[in-house]
Amino acid sequence: MEKETWRFIDSGNGSPSFNMALDEALLEWNSQGKFPPVIRFYGWNPATLSIGYFQKVEKEIDMEVVKDQNIGFVRRPTGGRAVLHEHELTYSVIVSEEHPDMPKTVTEAYRVISEGILKGFHQLGLDAYFAVPKTEEDREALKSPHSAVCFDAPSWYELVVEGRKVAGSAQTRQKGVILQHGSILIDLDEDKLFSLFKYPNDRVRERMQRAFKNKAVAINDLSSKKVTLDEAKRAFKVGFEEGLNINLEPYQLTDDELKVVMDIAKKRYESDEWNFMR
Repeated sequence: MEKETWRFIDSGNGSPSFNMALDEALLEWNSQGKFPPVIRFYGWNPATLSIGYFQKVEKEIDMEVVKDQNIGFVRRPTGGRAVLHEHELTYSVIVSEEHPDMPKTVTEAYRVISEGILKGFHQLGLDAYFAVPKTEEDREALKSPHSAVCFDAPSWYELVVEGRKVAGSAQTRQKGVILQHGSILIDLDEDKLFSLFKYPNDRVRERMQRAFKNKAVAINDLSSKKVTLDEAKRAFKVGFEEGLNINLEPYQLTDDELKVVMDIAKKRYESDEWNFMR
């Protein structure tokens, strides 16, 4: 059977607003039939804290520390918890809900899309597997997470190595299109991450950070050989092709497409009304 060809965009390091605007634009273009399914790789300049659509900034985030450390800040159009995007490969997948290979439920679509990430870890020689909450208690914990930090616990079908989460993803469905994006950790600065949140007191913060070490891990804490960003990109590109049974064809945005993205970035993702809305 002939493999379907999807587009592949490596947009390099972008600003927080540009990164979210491009994901939104790709979703919009796909919904209008102007764009086939696409997988995108990207990075962040500056390092950025992204928060989930439903998170409350005032309650959870220490914005003074975010500003003092010159860290970017943006609210995602997807749910989930806060992620510090720094030493990582960020990916997004945009595909129609009606695509014949896409299950109707969010959880099962996660599994299908994340197959590409799973194969990418295998390309790097890591024994990754899907997290599946086994007990009723685990399933209930997913509904009411205790922490504002994304990598604090694996959700259904997120990627785990040696019992610790190595990739965190979030999904939204709008206009008949699935947008899933997420972080694949290459390295992790735990102290910087934990400095960005509000805690009742220092003891709680220390306890949460200690517990976090048992729940999340970066590729370079697992691999005997240091993995570079370029090596990760190669591995996960092959992984997506293998996991989704597709060919990926590199694509460069046109000037007109870039103009649309910049417009969305300015109007939505650079506005305080969006970023601090809840």
